[in-house]
Amino acid sequence: MHLHPSTLLLLAATAAAFSPSCSSSRRSALSVATDPTLVSSTPSLIPPSKIDASSVASLFEERVQKTYGRYPITFVEGKGCWLVDEEGTKYLDFVSGIATCALGHANPELTEAVSAQMTKLHHVSNLYYTPQQAKLAAWLCENSCADKAFFCNSGAESNEAAIKLARRHASNRGITDPVIITAEQSFHGRTLATVTATAQPKYHKGFTYGGEMVRGFRYTPYNDIDALKQLVEEINQTPKEDADAGRKRGLAAIMLEPLQGEGGIRPGTLEFFATARQLCDDNGALLICDEVQVGMGRSGTLWGHQQLNVQPDVFTSAKALGGGVPIGAMMARGAAANVFEPGDHASTYGGNPLACAAGLAVAEYFSEHDVLSNVQERGQQLSAGLEKIATRFPSVLGEVRGWGLLKGVVIKEDAGCTAAELVGDAMKERLLLVAAGPSVVRFVPPLIVNKDEVDEALVRFEKAIEKRVASSSS
Repeated sequence: MHLHPSTLLLLAATAAAFSPSCSSSRRSALSVATDPTLVSSTPSLIPPSKIDASSVASLFEERVQKTYGRYPITFVEGKGCWLVDEEGTKYLDFVSGIATCALGHANPELTEAVSAQMTKLHHVSNLYYTPQQAKLAAWLCENSCADKAFFCNSGAESNEAAIKLARRHASNRGITDPVIITAEQSFHGRTLATVTATAQPKYHKGFTYGGEMVRGFRYTPYNDIDALKQLVEEINQTPKEDADAGRKRGLAAIMLEPLQGEGGIRPGTLEFFATARQLCDDNGALLICDEVQVGMGRSGTLWGHQQLNVQPDVFTSAKALGGGVPIGAMMARGAAANVFEPGDHASTYGGNPLACAAGLAVAEYFSEHDVLSNVQERGQQLSAGLEKIATRFPSVLGEVRGWGLLKGVVIKEDAGCTAAELVGDAMKERLLLVAAGPSVVRFVPPLIVNKDEVDEALVRFEKAIEKRVASSSS
C-alpha cells in the first residue's frame, strides 16, 4: 500500500503528539486542529451583498479611518471628463483623481485592455517573467533617458525605491552617512522615508522619534542656486568625531520635482536644475526627478524634466502611468540602472500583468491620439482663460502658473478666502477642482479634455468667483 505524503505527515504528527515526551500543550493544539466540532462552530462570513450601503457617508464615518477630509458627495459613475453622483448630477472633473485618470473615466481602450487581461492572467510572482512587464519597461526606456525600470504600486513606493537606490549607490562609494537633498515645500509621499523627504514640517508632526524623522535628509529652498551649492559643500565635510570613528558623510542624491505640485504649482528653473545636475556630477551623486504628478504627459512633454533640458539619473512615475489603475515605476540610467541586485528591493504586486496591461493601453493611446499635442493646446487655452478671469477679479486672483494641464491660480492673501473655499464654491457650480496648498487652486483635468470642456470649466470657475465676490461685498 502506498500512502500519499500528506497522509504520512499527518500520521507522524499524530504519533509525535501522543508520545510520552509530547507536552500537553502540543497535544491540545493538535486536537483543536483536528476536532471537526470545533471547525464547524466557526461563524459564517457576512457577504458584502448583505451589508447595508444605503448611506455611503455613514459607512465611511463608521468603518473608514479618517485620513482624508471628504466633500459631502458620492460618485458612482464617470465618462470622459465627467462624473455622476448618486443622485444623477453631472460634474465636470478637473481633478482627474489628482492628476491620475489621464484618459478620463471609462475609457474604452483602457477598459478593454484591463478586462481582457483579467481573463488571462492578472497576477503572478516576480519570480517569473511576464510579457506585459517586459514590454512596458521597454516602452518607458525607449521614450526616455532611462535604461531600466523597476515596478511597484504607487508614487510613494517609486520614490521609496529611488531613495533606497541612492543610499545603496552611496554605500558602494564608501559613504557611511549618505545625505539626500530635497526642496522646501516638496511632496514625495506618505511612507516614513518619503514623508521625511517631503520638506513640509506639517506632514512630520507626530511621526518623529526623539524629534527626528528618518535621518539623512537635508532641505534647501526650491530654485535657490546659492543655497543648494552651500548645502552640498557642508554635506561633503564629515564632522571630525564621525571621521575619527571611521564614518564618511557625503552627498547621495539631489531629489527634486521638476514642478512642485502640492507645493503650489511652482515650476523649476533651467538654471537651478542645471546646477543640481552639475553638483551631482561633481560629487558622484544621483540626480532624482520625482515625476509622479508632472510626468506621463501632464506637462506637455512626456516627462517634466524634458521641460528643463536636464537628464536625471533616476526618475519616478505613478498616477497617470496606469490611467487610474494602481502602478508605480522607478527608472534609472547608466550605472544607477544596475545598482540593485536580487534581494536588495522588491514588490509583490509590482509590475503585475493587470497593471502593466493598463500602462501599455495608456501608452498606446498616447501615440494613437497624439495626446501630448492636446495637452499643449488645451494647456494654452486654460492659461489664457484663467489669466482673463484673474484680470477681471484682481482682488481675488493672482498669478497663473504651471505647465501643460497642470495649472494653478494663486489666491491673494487679502482675498478673504482660501483655495479650499474656492474649490467648494466651484463644486456648487458642478466643477471639480483641487487645492495645491492654502493659496493655490489647481486645475488638472484628464489629458483628453477637449476645447469645449475647457471653455465650460472656465465659465463655471468665473461664475464661482462672481458669486464669492458678490457675497463678500453685500
